[in-house]
Amino acid sequence: MATIRHTTSPNRVADDLLLDAALECVLAVGVRRTTLSDVARTAGVSRMTLYRRFPDVRGMLSALLTREFGKLIVEVTEAGANEPTARGQLIAAAVHTLRALSDNSLMRTLIERDAEMLLPYLTERIGTSQRMSEEFIRAKLADGVADGSIREGDPAVQARMVYLLLQPYVITSRPSTSDLALDDLVAEVERVLDLALRP
Repeated sequence: MATIRHTTSPNRVADDLLLDAALECVLAVGVRRTTLSDVARTAGVSRMTLYRRFPDVRGMLSALLTREFGKLIVEVTEAGANEPTARGQLIAAAVHTLRALSDNSLMRTLIERDAEMLLPYLTERIGTSQRMSEEFIRAKLADGVADGSIREGDPAVQARMVYLLLQPYVITSRPSTSDLALDDLVAEVERVLDLALRP
């Protein structure tokens, strides 16, 4: 994913520089072998500068994931912009998400080298990045009810259903596509979502 550098706040620029360095380190050696000292050296800052912002690697990784998912949400919004209905926009966004994450270097590194770090977000709690995804889905569901392209229902339940439908495709993309084409699986997701959301 392309790096986005903000220039409106010195602190924000510093955060992006640190997270860029964290991403470089994680891609090179994985999360478990990445240290704050490594990130500080890669970023060209003192260790204290990094420690003041991120007290540990886990907090830094959480911030990195939140940033990368924020950029992905911008991408998926653009991916569905030409669809005439909110249902079509949501489905296009889901398809783009599955394709983007299956080919995302950070996600692949986490799954291949540090999969156990994702386990709490599957079995214990919903993380910030997951909440961001659900908020995006809920907004599209509300738009779809308003334009008549999505059936009415409990928005929280519907959003969670859509999220839970997509999450396994992201986490298990490698084994899932060992004997099946990603395009075929994505096409099936499109059909399932379309049928589930139609009025």
